Amino acid sequence: MKASISSSDLADVQPASNHPVATPEYVYLGRQPILDRSGALSAFELLFRSGTANFARITDDADATSQVIARLIGDMGLGETLGDYTGYVNVDRAVLMSDTIRLLPPERFVLEILETVVFDEALFARCNELRRLGFRLALDDVSQISPSLLAFLPCIDIVKIDFLACPRERLPELIRTVRRHGKILLAEKVETPQDHDAAMRAGFELFQGYHFAKPQVLSSRRVVSSRDALLRLLVLLGEDPEIEELEVELKRIPNLVIQLLRLLNSGAFRLAKTISSLREAIMMVGMRQIMHWVQLLLFADGQVEALRTDPLVQLCGTRTRFMELAAGRTRPGDRRFADAASITGVFSLVHVLFGVEIADIVATLPIHDDIRQALLERQGELGLLLNAAEAVESGQQMPIRAACEALPVFSPNDLAMLGLEAAAW
Repeated sequence: MKASISSSDLADVQPASNHPVATPEYVYLGRQPILDRSGALSAFELLFRSGTANFARITDDADATSQVIARLIGDMGLGETLGDYTGYVNVDRAVLMSDTIRLLPPERFVLEILETVVFDEALFARCNELRRLGFRLALDDVSQISPSLLAFLPCIDIVKIDFLACPRERLPELIRTVRRHGKILLAEKVETPQDHDAAMRAGFELFQGYHFAKPQVLSSRRVVSSRDALLRLLVLLGEDPEIEELEVELKRIPNLVIQLLRLLNSGAFRLAKTISSLREAIMMVGMRQIMHWVQLLLFADGQVEALRTDPLVQLCGTRTRFMELAAGRTRPGDRRFADAASITGVFSLVHVLFGVEIADIVATLPIHDDIRQALLERQGELGLLLNAAEAVESGQQMPIRAACEALPVFSPNDLAMLGLEAAAW
């Protein structure tokens, strides 16, 4: 996401309501089997599909992964898609480092790290953290011994070797390198019986490719929650509501209740008993997890093109993340304050999204007084953080210095680095 869009640019941004994007009635996923040495089904790789055509048009890996997760849990259901088998999901760096991953039950998923991901210490730490949570990690599209492969081997579990791209004369050395690290070998793009025989002789444990099956395209009717309802729910979640309050709001959004129950049924939560009420479902999932899910639905609502090209959506996402990061620096360890800052970032731009005045939006929603003062008067810590966000977006030194004077915990360089981190997210 770009951080170079300033608030003054919003005058040229048309509200989304003036250019409605038709939301497809159905959603789609590709599913390709992964077999073991006996020929038995071991897992499925889940692939982004935009329609019934059995290929993907992907220009943004993070968007594609968010769509896969949203469709898998929210629209289709994990049981219907995977049954009792393991799921493989492609992930880029942005998704690996985000909380989106936590929506998946770790024991059910292998995270396939794309070959384009650059390895560093931060990613190494994150990979080890995810493995401690129970995820298994695979490195995708390996065809040769490379610095990237050697760097990743200590923190992954499975190596997927591209059987088409790897020269056969180099295969034994590549296999020996992987085996020295005790990793599982998966042969992908196995296209012919001869490929399968060669992979069996080479000692691969798992196999995937057109020789066994092309990806199957699954479809399901889309479960849609209105943007208004999601925004109201985000406001409520930012208030640290009682379970009864959240239950009342969720009952107004039947589609979201369906998605919540599917999230529970996904296996992400080890259920000790049958869920018999919405209240029990809320208690089991937890408000933070529900907040993450609502945010994912808000920003991955089937309008992938808007996510990539709409400057308002980009700015809203970047500002929200900046506010959350800055709040963490202002009040370390205060999760409620960080949540309030994040929601303040969302609502500071929602009036443009709906094409109305910000006061009109604020008047229709039960926003906490601190957030209200930040939005309308730029008062309080949240108001100062919002000023800092807009200063960074403008790129102008005077507003940035003024923001630092109001928030002495930050230097201009600190704000610039937070802006870059938010933009990368």
